[in-house]
Amino acid sequence: MNTPEENLMLRIYVSSTDTVRHVPVHEAVAYATRRYGMAGCTVYKGLMGAGRHTRLMSPTFWEIVEKVPVIIEIVDTSERIEMFLDKISCWLDRLPHGCLVCTQPVRVYPVGGTRS
Repeated sequence: MNTPEENLMLRIYVSSTDTVRHVPVHEAVAYATRRYGMAGCTVYKGLMGAGRHTRLMSPTFWEIVEKVPVIIEIVDTSERIEMFLDKISCWLDRLPHGCLVCTQPVRVYPVGGTRS
């Protein structure tokens, strides 16, 4: 196994109904990670969740639009995470119910492949 690298993980908690210029915010952020050359991004769809400004969210049979929590997780160097957060903060500031943004240090063990 290779030597671990000290990196930063950025997690953004949003709703599946949050949009940026008529595009789901999780999709806009994921495409932005490619545009800015970030190391990696994964979007998780939650089953159920509640925030400070929202009621408990879970999908129900009678809803036309599914409103569930979505977690966007990005891992890169701390400098690149800070740069990326500066680029997308204008999108996050405009979300009607806000969002939760967290960072935490992570140790990454590169295994196989190469970063391009």
